[in-house]
Amino acid sequence: MNAIPNPNAVFPNEYGTTCFLKNVVTAPNIFVGDYTYYDDPADPTGFEANNVLFNWPEFGDKLIIGKFCCIASGTQFLMGPANHRLCSATTYPFAVFGGAWAACAPPHLSQLPFKGDIVVGNDVWLGRNSVVLPGSRIGDGAIVAAHSVVSGVVEPYTLVGGNPARKIRRRFDEELTGLLLAARWWDADPEELLHWIPILCSPDLEALRAELRRKVSIQRPATK
Repeated sequence: MNAIPNPNAVFPNEYGTTCFLKNVVTAPNIFVGDYTYYDDPADPTGFEANNVLFNWPEFGDKLIIGKFCCIASGTQFLMGPANHRLCSATTYPFAVFGGAWAACAPPHLSQLPFKGDIVVGNDVWLGRNSVVLPGSRIGDGAIVAAHSVVSGVVEPYTLVGGNPARKIRRRFDEELTGLLLAARWWDADPEELLHWIPILCSPDLEALRAELRRKVSIQRPATK
């Protein structure tokens, strides 16, 4: 019998261009779920250094990415310290250059706008060369088109694109979206997932809807 892919492997297949990210990130403020991968023909394991920009953990923000996400080559996450001071006449960061400038300028990090964590849900596809800005939140099942810039909230199971990224369309109707969010297939154990994969990959959305209805009803039995 074929083995289930190991979420703790760095390179899960023979191509060597795709890595499971949770096994290569080291920063204390980056959290990545099982089976989320980054694809890059040049240096997939260099994701943290090359694709998470201006990450100074002492600033206090986090990058949180869920399970089963597809992150295409060139996708970048800009962390909070990428910003400049906006509360004064100049945005110039005098303090970072040291010397007499640092002595008379306010501490750099303390004056930067804090927009919060970047949070990416589960089963999200981030297209090639997309950029995610500080404080952005991308819902489960969302798709971000290539070369888009995300700033703000992307609703679950929506397709967005452009700069700034705007909603193009919903992927599914309200009921199917709700069923997917309730079922949370990405939390299934590996053996159970084998049952789900054929229906999740099928274009027969009505069959998926029926299976999800059954699954969700089992998870939430009727009360007396």
